[in-house]
Amino acid sequence: METSAFMGGFYKLLEWISRLAFLNILWISFSLLGLILFGFFPATVAMYSVVRKWMYGKEDVSIFRTFWTAYKQEFVKSNLLGLIIFTIGVILYIDFHFVIQATSSFVSILYIPFLLISFILVCMLFYIFPMFVHYDMKIRQVIKNSFFVMIMNPISTFYMLIGSFGICFALSYAPPICILYSGNLLALFIMKPATMAFEKIEQKSKLLLQGQ
Repeated sequence: METSAFMGGFYKLLEWISRLAFLNILWISFSLLGLILFGFFPATVAMYSVVRKWMYGKEDVSIFRTFWTAYKQEFVKSNLLGLIIFTIGVILYIDFHFVIQATSSFVSILYIPFLLISFILVCMLFYIFPMFVHYDMKIRQVIKNSFFVMIMNPISTFYMLIGSFGICFALSYAPPICILYSGNLLALFIMKPATMAFEKIEQKSKLLLQGQ
C-alpha cells in the first residue's frame, strides 16, 4: 500500500515536471515565433492563461490548445500592452543614464524618486499579467488596477518580489535549465498570490455593497 502511494506520488511529480517543461518550451518557442519583439508578450499572456487554469484545479486541461488559443486571441492586445511597458522601460533607461551622468546636485536629487518610481513599476508588473488573464479589461484598466492591487497588498507584493529574485538568482547558476524552467516557474509563483489578492479585493467589494 505504501509502495503504491509512493509510486503514485512519484508519477504525479514526474507529470508536473513534464507539464512545466512543456509550457516553458512553448513560451520560448512562441516568443521566437513572433521574433521576440512581437511574440514575447502574447506568449507570456498565453503562459499565464495556462497557469491560471491550473490554479483553479483544471490540471488536465490541454496545455497546447489553451496556450495557442490565448496566444491568438490576445496577440494584438498583449502587444499593445507590451508596447506601453517597453516604452516606459526605454524612458526609465534614458532617465537612469541622465541621472547617473548628471553633475548638477539638483539633478542628482532626482535619483531617489527615480528609484522609487522604478520600484513601483516593477512591483506593478507582478500583477499586470495575472490581471490581464483573470479579467476582461481594457489595457488602461489593467495598468491602473494593477497599481491599486499592488498598493493594497504589500505583503503579497513583497513575497512575489523576494521569491522572483530568489528564482532568478538560483537559475543564474544553471543557465541551461532556463530552457525548461524559467518563465513557467515565475508565472506559477506569481499567479497564486496575485489571484488570492484579486479574490480578497472582490470579497471586500461584495461586503461593502451588502453593507450599503
